[in-house]
Amino acid sequence: MNMILSPIPWLLVIPLAGAVLTMLIPLNWRSPASMFGLLTQLLASLLLGYQVSQYGTQIYAMADWQAPLGIALRADGLATLFILMSSLVATACALYAHLYLNLTKRGHFWPLLWFLWASLNGIWLAADTFNLYVGLELLTFAAVGLVAFASDERSLEASIRYLYAALLGSMAYLLGVALLYGAQGTLAMDSLAETWHWGPTNQVAITLILGGLLLKTAVFPMHTWLPPAHGGALTPVSALLSALVIKASFYILLRFWVEFEVYRHLPSLSQLLGVLGAGAIIWGGWMALKQTHLKMVVAYSTVAQIGYISLMFPLLTAENSEASLMAYHGGILMLLAHAFAKAGMFLAAGNLIYCTGKPDLASLAGMSRYRPLNIFAFGLAGVSLMGLPPSGGFNAKWLLLQSSFLSGQWWWIVVLLIGSLLSAAYIFRVFAYTYQETEATDSFRRPPITIELIALCLSVASILLGFLSIWPVNVVSLPGPFMEAMP
Repeated sequence: MNMILSPIPWLLVIPLAGAVLTMLIPLNWRSPASMFGLLTQLLASLLLGYQVSQYGTQIYAMADWQAPLGIALRADGLATLFILMSSLVATACALYAHLYLNLTKRGHFWPLLWFLWASLNGIWLAADTFNLYVGLELLTFAAVGLVAFASDERSLEASIRYLYAALLGSMAYLLGVALLYGAQGTLAMDSLAETWHWGPTNQVAITLILGGLLLKTAVFPMHTWLPPAHGGALTPVSALLSALVIKASFYILLRFWVEFEVYRHLPSLSQLLGVLGAGAIIWGGWMALKQTHLKMVVAYSTVAQIGYISLMFPLLTAENSEASLMAYHGGILMLLAHAFAKAGMFLAAGNLIYCTGKPDLASLAGMSRYRPLNIFAFGLAGVSLMGLPPSGGFNAKWLLLQSSFLSGQWWWIVVLLIGSLLSAAYIFRVFAYTYQETEATDSFRRPPITIELIALCLSVASILLGFLSIWPVNVVSLPGPFMEAMP
């Protein structure tokens, strides 16, 4: 398929061109130019979704050089779903940033956003282990730059901590890839999967790779860098980090886990990841319940939600193939629901902080009366995070519960129920503050209605996912190398 007909290269060319262009043109031209880029990127993503659904997995060889000499890009059902998710969430956050940030910050925001988007698409489409590393590194520097964008002491400290953690994870990943190349003589995922043997070198390599990816995903107890980074960043940046950035390393981890059949060779590691996920659910929920700043509540909630997604790994190892498939579908739905709900919740939280001018929960008194639409957006996102029907979060948890029951791993059911109760506790705690009344005269600022509607749209998407869950399930179930390797 040539470059004109295939949208795959354009998914990299458009954001990279956008990044370069928005660095060169004047500040007041950057937003209009980026609006055109957002539209073309969204259209390219939709076209790829159509082609994959109609014709199956798409392979594109850059400059017509075939692998292993050339760079191959691969779009199967899983990659396509992630590209569509990124396009929808990033477009919403970009529109929000256009309205929320002042001219100077908005102008410098666009190059970093486009680099971030290019790196995400590069990761979703990469078909070899080294280009996954390149995408991870570009993503790290763009994300760290966005965290530091707030330009205060707290955000700068958080960005440095994030940078150190991300670089340590990248070093471990790159060392593992180097060992794999020395042992196998190839970097292509397909070739590695075909010639894979479980020798000592490969064991060390896969351990380094998985360890680095777990650190970059902020899996408990390697999560300490995440709450300050997500909670201290500017609002649209927090939404991007939580909804999309942490998904990149998880996506790579899932690819290695299934395509290299790590679950068959290290079954005890599957249970360890489940234990870490359970720890994240309980610890993240408990810490969110103790926070006094609104965005820190949402940030620690992200730690807990990563735990839910991690429960996919022990359930994928079930001998019952139906239970394994339910775990896979449940984990992917959980990831999608979290992306929409958490982006909507962070944007709604940013709107509330804009109104009050203060980050603490106590300042929210009276907001339910003053900004009911924004409170409604926050609440809808909370419905999905709690796993209440008819949200996408409910369908995801229901599939994970069924998988736990069918596979005989009943203890994960207990963890899911405890996590849901903790989610309800910290979300209703926020609502309790908004319904309080004070004797002081209200002096709230009025945000533009447009940014409240953007937050609401993302939250509504997390609810609509509950009605449309069959579509993403069908997309990730399309034939391809990943589905062929599924247990």
